[in-house]
Amino acid sequence: MSPGLEVMTTVAAYRAACERLRAEGGSLAFVPTMGALHRGHLALVAEGRRRAANVAVSIFVNPTQFGPGEDFQKYPRPLERDLELCREAGVRLVFTPSPEEMYPRGERTRVHVSGLTDALCGPFRPGHFDGVATVVTKLFAATGAAVAVFGRKDYQQLQVVRRMAADLLLPIEIVGLPTVREADGLALSSRNVYLSPEERQRALAIPNGLSQALALHAAGERRAGALRHAVLELVEPAATRIDYVTVAEADELRPYADDARVGERALVALAAYVGTTRLIDNVVVSEDNSPIRTPP
Repeated sequence: MSPGLEVMTTVAAYRAACERLRAEGGSLAFVPTMGALHRGHLALVAEGRRRAANVAVSIFVNPTQFGPGEDFQKYPRPLERDLELCREAGVRLVFTPSPEEMYPRGERTRVHVSGLTDALCGPFRPGHFDGVATVVTKLFAATGAAVAVFGRKDYQQLQVVRRMAADLLLPIEIVGLPTVREADGLALSSRNVYLSPEERQRALAIPNGLSQALALHAAGERRAGALRHAVLELVEPAATRIDYVTVAEADELRPYADDARVGERALVALAAYVGTTRLIDNVVVSEDNSPIRTPP
């Protein structure tokens, strides 16, 4: 490993390194990941570098946010490649703990954020957000004062983490970065590698559907049901299964009934399976650009 990138596997070593950088007068940005890094993660690192003198990245596939039958065992773990990408991106610290380090023997504490987890992915992944909130709390506790950068593709996760950090008085500033997409609009995800070429093509119905909802809202449509059905119209024929397509309040994540009228800001979010791969995506109307880029 070249000088400039330090890799730590214990909380004690990582915490000491973060404290040392701050003592040297350097501010710190933190990017939590599960590894299998892609351009979306690197955009978070770049934003961290804009906001702080040093960037720390965690690489940890967190077992408590996976449910029975989910892809914990097969989740990609290309650690050496991830470390090289971090080095090239100018990351200063990488924290790669073991499950035993993050969850000491006999542990029995979970962090639960109510309300924000009641809809969207919450009912379909019981315990998922407790696992997310718990591991992120632990990572924040180890990192200390920092700017933490998250992607808005995991919009519900972002809102849960914002609430958790505020409620627990953690010395962390939360930054949400717009979703990074492929040229054809598909949101970047470590799980995209599971898609066959035919499934990858079908998955484009997701950004296309969201783009259609954005266009309808821009044209003056305010009925939640009309926005929701605009997405369903394209996603339903392409998806193997749909967990939800929901129009919700953008901050509190309360779903709108189909006959309700939305304001200038609303979240349009979905989770759907293409083949056996579960994909999530979202846009906030009046706030996000279309996922589909119009050719010049």
